[in-house]
Amino acid sequence: MRNIILIITDTYRYDNLGERCAELPVRTPQLDRLAAEMAVEVHGFYTGSFPTIPHRTDIATGRIGWPHYGWQPLDRSGSNHVARMLGRKGYATQLLCDCPHLFPARFDQGFEGAYHIRGQEGDRPLLHLNDPIEEVMDQSKTRLSPMYRGRTLADLHDWTNRQPRYETQTFPSRTAETAVRWLEENWKASPFFLWVDFFDPHEPWDAPEYLVRRYDPDYRGPRMLHPNYGPSSAYTHAELRNLRAHYAAEAELVDRWVGRVLQKIDDLGLWDNSVVVVTSDHGMSIGEHARTGKSNIHEKDNRYWPLYPELGHVPFLVAAPELPKGRGVAAFGQPCDFLPTVCELAEVKPEPPEPFHGRSMAAILRSGAGKHRDYVVTGCNAQAADGRCPAKASTPFVVTDRWGYAPIGASGKPELFDLNKDPLAARDVAASNEAVVREMHELLIKHLRDAGASDATVKLWSAPAQTADIGTWARDYSS
Repeated sequence: MRNIILIITDTYRYDNLGERCAELPVRTPQLDRLAAEMAVEVHGFYTGSFPTIPHRTDIATGRIGWPHYGWQPLDRSGSNHVARMLGRKGYATQLLCDCPHLFPARFDQGFEGAYHIRGQEGDRPLLHLNDPIEEVMDQSKTRLSPMYRGRTLADLHDWTNRQPRYETQTFPSRTAETAVRWLEENWKASPFFLWVDFFDPHEPWDAPEYLVRRYDPDYRGPRMLHPNYGPSSAYTHAELRNLRAHYAAEAELVDRWVGRVLQKIDDLGLWDNSVVVVTSDHGMSIGEHARTGKSNIHEKDNRYWPLYPELGHVPFLVAAPELPKGRGVAAFGQPCDFLPTVCELAEVKPEPPEPFHGRSMAAILRSGAGKHRDYVVTGCNAQAADGRCPAKASTPFVVTDRWGYAPIGASGKPELFDLNKDPLAARDVAASNEAVVREMHELLIKHLRDAGASDATVKLWSAPAQTADIGTWARDYSS
């Protein structure tokens, strides 16, 4: 059996890699090197269950969660737990994270070792109320929910972490160095399963300003550290570019420190007996579709927010001894495929308490070609009265080799996009392709039925949009 090393980043767009983003290319030399020299990159990997905890639940269970449940503790979502399954096969298991949501969602239970670096986003491990919480970003430009003592998440993050000044004080640095230490202290304990979870480049985007200036050297206004989870019209052109520059700098910082972990894997000679996966949970809108953020919680934005490609399309890179190096494969995969894939590559039979929904991608990774799935669906659990879609909900998005489809688009009507010509789904062509819309909707229903969704869930996403004033949909905070 081989070691399994999983590195998850948060809010990392597919087009960060390889300087693919036309709006503002991101420097990612470490992950680009991994893709070019060591790994197979899957170019059609899409988030399954959205957002943070639902995604990681798919990863940890090998099952598709979003039609059944939203954001909830892992043990409420079923019996599968990656660490318990691997532990029963003789693996040492360790979780290392700075994501503030994993421990409250009980992901740590089942690991032999679990370590949480505190203080990300709204996490408050140690108050210091003698010091004022200073405003670091105008409230008209940023997310207003949740608040703490009248201050936003951007303000709170800066205060909680004592206004960090140096790169070694940043979370990517601290998380990477913890992972490096763990590898140095445990690399002989094969087989092991190590889950390293970087919350960045989740907002607030507070990378050192010298990195930001490389992307936006002429900006002189207030720092744009955190999106408003609403309309991008709240920003001037210069402010929106600065917001994107802060995201790009944070993504570059994550690349740098993920590279530190990859270097330690190399130092210890672990490539020859390890399966290494680097992926992310979802992306982020930074002006695309006239919005910033990943879901709509803005009082002045009444749109639905489909899970367009800037959110759903994420990196997925796999390195293992028998895989080709530096190859890309244009195949569809989803997070529920992670567990069966790595278990096959690691030569371990996991014996899950509940059957996997996912299927192993090992064959196409070995060959560098072939088809794994005909289509993928990114979805967010929603609950509403009378089977109506909750207002402002994050709505599903279906992707095939050519088309992208939202059954409930921004205004409530179905939307269709030719992704070969329009990869970020900017131009709706549903009106002139009614037959394709019907075919894409049938794929969505098939996906739900294959996942065992209830009739009520199928009905919710089948009917024309009827907004419910009462209802919920999965998001990172309930308040």
